[in-house]
Amino acid sequence: MNNISQTTRVELLKVRRSKMPLLTLIAFSLAPLAGGFFMFVLKDPQLAQRMGVISMKAQIVAGTADWPTYMSLLAQAVAIGGILLFSLIASWIFGREYADHTISDLLALPTPRSAIVLAKFGLVLLWSILLTAAIILIGLGVGALLDLPQASADMLRQSTITLAVTALLTILLLTPIAFVASAGRGYLPPMGAAILLLILAQLVAAAGWGEYFPWSIPALYSGMAGPAYADIGAASFLIVALVGLAGLLATIAWWELADQKQ
Repeated sequence: MNNISQTTRVELLKVRRSKMPLLTLIAFSLAPLAGGFFMFVLKDPQLAQRMGVISMKAQIVAGTADWPTYMSLLAQAVAIGGILLFSLIASWIFGREYADHTISDLLALPTPRSAIVLAKFGLVLLWSILLTAAIILIGLGVGALLDLPQASADMLRQSTITLAVTALLTILLLTPIAFVASAGRGYLPPMGAAILLLILAQLVAAAGWGEYFPWSIPALYSGMAGPAYADIGAASFLIVALVGLAGLLATIAWWELADQKQ
């Protein structure tokens, strides 16, 4: 436990000296801002008429300017954008050791490699949760500024829970990305894998098998495919959990057993 706490402090120090937290926050903030823009367009019929194509896009993507639609839009953005942004975080945390050529020095430390991996995963989890919390707060602030129609406290609470669970499902699927970053020894292989998985998630969901494909499940839960698909079964949650566990064990095994020579 002491080894994990020490390595966690080292990882936090690396993050504190980087611009990545700020950059990821700015990137993820585009979701509530874009959703707020769609709500703004839909609220003003005259503006919508002048904006033409953008208004049609807003109606297709969003629907009506109200809290349920706006929060659903945020959850969908987390499900889709989170796959890429959270994968970028995992790729950076695990892949930078190879890109910066510090992996040999890191592995030479008298610290169990499993402790290093767990510390990195802990940082990925913390970073992703903080970003999700920031998006929820920004989203609530944007919705309040837009003066969206009054919503019940129960609706806002349930929408927030849906968004948080969507983010958690997405975060659990980062462990295979971390494995690819470790085995691929850099940033590009895991990001390529994330983009491929995102494309496959859309195709499999369109084919009707999304509830069995891990990377389709967060989007289905968010309600992207409609209310009928939002009520996914326990099997889908179990699939995400098993994939997350498999990715975690595979990453630890790679760091423990694989040849790490440059």
